[in-house]
Amino acid sequence: MKLTDFIHQEDYRFILFFKNGQSKEVDLKELIEKHVSLNELKTVKINLEWGCLEFNDGRVDIEPKTLYHYAYKNSEQSKVA
Repeated sequence: MKLTDFIHQEDYRFILFFKNGQSKEVDLKELIEKHVSLNELKTVKINLEWGCLEFNDGRVDIEPKTLYHYAYKNSEQSKVA
């Protein structure tokens, strides 16, 4: 489930857009705070080949499957057939 786009909202909050057409606003603080400071959030980009979210020139990345499950962890939509 590749990431196709994102909108950085504020602090660790992002709207994530996935290849299947779903989008979700999510707070990534719990997932990346230990590895990416607030100041480093401006380095965010999508690796188009892998569809993952990258920070600090690729030194920190989150694979798309992890992002998808994290975004939908408390939702029926996270169940993949």
